[in-house]
Amino acid sequence: MAKDQEVERIAKKLDKMVNKKNTDGAIDLLKELKNMTMSLETLQSTRIGMSVNAVRKQSSEEEVQSLAKSLIKSWKKLLDGSDGKMEKKKDSCPLTPSSNDSPGSSDWSSSKTQDIPKTPTTPTTPTTPKFTTFPPAPVTADSVRTKCRELLVAALQTDDDYKTIGVNCEDLAAQIEDCIFQDFKSTDMKYKSRLRSRISNLKDQKNPDLRRNVLCGNISAERIATMSAEEMASAELKEMRKALTKESIREHQLSKVGGTETDMFICGKCKGKNCTYTQVQTRSADEPMTTFVLCNECGNRWKFC
Repeated sequence: MAKDQEVERIAKKLDKMVNKKNTDGAIDLLKELKNMTMSLETLQSTRIGMSVNAVRKQSSEEEVQSLAKSLIKSWKKLLDGSDGKMEKKKDSCPLTPSSNDSPGSSDWSSSKTQDIPKTPTTPTTPTTPKFTTFPPAPVTADSVRTKCRELLVAALQTDDDYKTIGVNCEDLAAQIEDCIFQDFKSTDMKYKSRLRSRISNLKDQKNPDLRRNVLCGNISAERIATMSAEEMASAELKEMRKALTKESIREHQLSKVGGTETDMFICGKCKGKNCTYTQVQTRSADEPMTTFVLCNECGNRWKFC
């Protein structure tokens, strides 16, 4: 448990470096990881592979890139080895009908067992085990839906995170597309517009967290299919929008001139009707505007949606 916490601490530091686009000190963290004995459970629970891969892409230092590649390669062997053990457990019967070995005579760890044939037929297994699985969506013969699924697959495979996580992007893309189709029951302009916004945001290199969360299953197919543009935006863009909204509100609240004069509102303080109002879009486009009112008699200000 202590080791998992240490690996998770390093992963957070690496992610922070990537977000700040400054990988100074990354080599020391990678060296710490190199000296650790990594287990399959730790790899899965901390997702350290994604963090190391992101640093490798971000850094321009050859030493950082080389060490990151070496770590990922060694961890991939661990994953592949685990997958191989699972296959061996499944295949407990003799390889051929003519084998004379009894069911209990196969001992993989014993040096005294008979030699295994040099050319056994081993089942083909994926190079990366799938930790994040999604049920296949209903098959469609519609050419528009098929094309949209292909575009979603390409968006999900924008970088190598899907390999590190081990996810079937075809199944995931089909799930997302099917959820969108079920909302509209047709492939009209609304359907296409919804899909275009998902694809654009998933492909956004400045917003890798959205893609990773979808690949990991932290954001479900049903959720990504209905998220608004504001919800899908990167943390940086959300902060920028928040700052612009605050600035817009501040400017309107401090403004002494401008706006539209009206007698439609009654001041809560002086009960006068000599007011000026302005309207600002402070929320998403499909929400009503916020109205800011200034009493020209006493200077009282208030707002409502």
